[in-house]
Amino acid sequence: MSEILRNVMRTPDGTVLHSLSRYDCRTHKDANGKIYMLDGGLDYVRCSCHGDAEMLTLTSDDDHEIIRLLVTWGTFGKKGDKPYKQVKIADMSSEHLQACLDTQKATMRPALYKVMQDELEYRNGS
Repeated sequence: MSEILRNVMRTPDGTVLHSLSRYDCRTHKDANGKIYMLDGGLDYVRCSCHGDAEMLTLTSDDDHEIIRLLVTWGTFGKKGDKPYKQVKIADMSSEHLQACLDTQKATMRPALYKVMQDELEYRNGS
């Protein structure tokens, strides 16, 4: 079964709404006067239904070549002393990926765990 890896919508005026977590409802009043909303993070997709927005939701069924460039991991840095930021899987070092796989399996979504495993295999040419 396909799992959501990135929940994103682009409105007609080009505004991008990105819901990061459950109940993370994002809204925007578009240049066309309509209100657009996106909610659900990685748990579900709930959105306005005007029919003119572009859904850019990424799932585990998409190609790894695309997933690696768009899916992110939140980090406070190696020592946990940096400001929080989202890092694309493709931009993480192999050591960082392996450390996440080794230490975060119990709390990480299975689909994201697989993305990180796939990225290491991708780098190794497997």
